Amino acid sequence: MTYRLHYAPDNASLIIRLALEELRLPYETVLIDRAASGQRTPEYLRLNPNGLIPVLETPQGPLFETGAVLLWLADTHATLAPAPDHPARGDFLKWLFFVSNTVHAELRILFYPAKYIGDDAAHQAALRAGLQDSLARHLQKLDTLASQGHAWFGAPAPSSLDLYVATLLRWLALYPKDCARSFSFDKTPHLYRLASQVERRASVQTASVAEGLGPTPFTRPRYATPPEGSAT
Repeated sequence: MTYRLHYAPDNASLIIRLALEELRLPYETVLIDRAASGQRTPEYLRLNPNGLIPVLETPQGPLFETGAVLLWLADTHATLAPAPDHPARGDFLKWLFFVSNTVHAELRILFYPAKYIGDDAAHQAALRAGLQDSLARHLQKLDTLASQGHAWFGAPAPSSLDLYVATLLRWLALYPKDCARSFSFDKTPHLYRLASQVERRASVQTASVAEGLGPTPFTRPRYATPPEGSAT
């Protein structure tokens, strides 16, 4: 079984690449040229009618939505998440969906406010300020969760939730480029430990080379310098 990952460097597809690498699964990559709106072409829209990255092509058909792809991979390959009959399954799912539906969704609005409220700079600044406050509260909840000793979050062997959160922390430290950022690991020491553990994985280092993220993509991130394509 070989998967095909439609990706752009340092986009949400990075989270899926990390999972594929951690699972040691064979996969091919298909670069999406965001600068040319490659995610809006008729060919891509046949795979994901929402025109968002990523898409993972599987023997069962194309999958999209980051959380859904992570959950499908974990269940298909019986790792990176508690099994469906495990007592911790419910707790894992509620936090996975919190990260996908709330934290990631708010990050998207923070990074692309014009898509949601138009081009007025004052409106965008007010929206971003509110989102940064909201995201800070979310991170405190996740930091507390990481301190509680769960096998599926913050443990030495990462889950798909760890991979997801570590990537979102990277983006919070780097983006948006045109405004001040309030995120600091000083306020979330347990998330720093999680990010440190994740980025030392061989799977993460392989993905970092492929997408030009540098050796410390989560704890001391820098802007991507990918060998192909562009992060924006």
